[in-house]
Amino acid sequence: MNEQKLAEEKLNKYHQEHILELMSKLKDTQKQEIIDQILKIDFDKISELYENTKKVKEIDQNQITPINYIDKEKIDKKEKKELQKLGEQLIKNDQYAVVTMAGGQGTRLGFSGPKGTYKLDIGAKGKYIFEILADNLKKSKKLYNMLPYWYIMTSSENNKQTIDFFEKHNYFEYNKEKVKFFKQASIPMLTKEGKLVLENNKIKTASDGNGGVFLALNKEKMIEDMKSNNIKLAYLCGVDNIMVNAIDPIFIGLMLKQNMQIASKSVHKAYPEEKVGVFCKRNGKPSIVEYIELSENMRNERNKNGELVYGEANTLSHLLSVEAIEKVANQNLKYHLAIKNDLYKFEKFYFDAFPYLDDMLVMRVKREEEFAPIKNKEGVDSPKTAIEIYEKYYKVEK
Repeated sequence: MNEQKLAEEKLNKYHQEHILELMSKLKDTQKQEIIDQILKIDFDKISELYENTKKVKEIDQNQITPINYIDKEKIDKKEKKELQKLGEQLIKNDQYAVVTMAGGQGTRLGFSGPKGTYKLDIGAKGKYIFEILADNLKKSKKLYNMLPYWYIMTSSENNKQTIDFFEKHNYFEYNKEKVKFFKQASIPMLTKEGKLVLENNKIKTASDGNGGVFLALNKEKMIEDMKSNNIKLAYLCGVDNIMVNAIDPIFIGLMLKQNMQIASKSVHKAYPEEKVGVFCKRNGKPSIVEYIELSENMRNERNKNGELVYGEANTLSHLLSVEAIEKVANQNLKYHLAIKNDLYKFEKFYFDAFPYLDDMLVMRVKREEEFAPIKNKEGVDSPKTAIEIYEKYYKVEK
């Protein structure tokens, strides 16, 4: 049976006949591109995800309990020195990597390119987000005469633009041999009636969320690459936190000393209603609980020191052993529904991998030193607020 016939049968079987009608108006080459897409789509999975959108998600707050944390500021000098030495040794041994999740576009910022290529009004000339991240990692060269391997996750939407951007800017003087790009998977978007959408003569897809990072690392042979380079730990972070501190020997040393598979950085919530995910345990396993999952009592509950019990906010800064990455890469993480421009988008969350690991070390850091996310065009977590934090900390002059 030829490919077109197979594609037609699939579309008929899953009640997506409207695509056939749209395809009939296209040129042969354009039609073939869509046929190739159709043959790769797991329609059973798409149907299952669509049916799941009709179910009400139940939240069992009794499963949620607080998680312990260590405040970096309160570690005594002697232990800090010991931890520093442990962490520095791993970096100097070239056994350390950073994974930046950069599959998204700058749409919410009113910008059409990859988010990492967005230019911020910092200093006299301005700085691109990727440039800031590269500068932060290059500190390792000055301090320890060793640059970490830098794995950058792109998407089919922005992969070429991202690589071209790095080439154009000469990788911001980073060692090109140590930068590795890999693509996350995509999944079709649906209308609220469960129909596929044709846009720009292709079936409209979206990247599979930040939780796709583990599968992508595996599928694109990056875990294999890490192993061949004798990398022991990888720092996983998002592209949009310009204050991310990935070169942190104390954090690395603490994880090594406690022999953990994963360590995460938190900042204490600014106020009970701050809409951030917080670290917790769910059924005894490490997890992140979203703002909407906490009752008003849980959001406001305080311990004997007057601090919020559920107050350790997720900064998307995680340190994992390569073994832990490989372990969760082989798990089938669930999809969550997001509604974007009135379309259903399905995405995985990376923190759904945490329960597959036995325990987690959480280290609290100072917000003004390590957390300046860029999520919105204006207001909270915008370029303006991030620039203010960055310029104040680094004493940048215009």
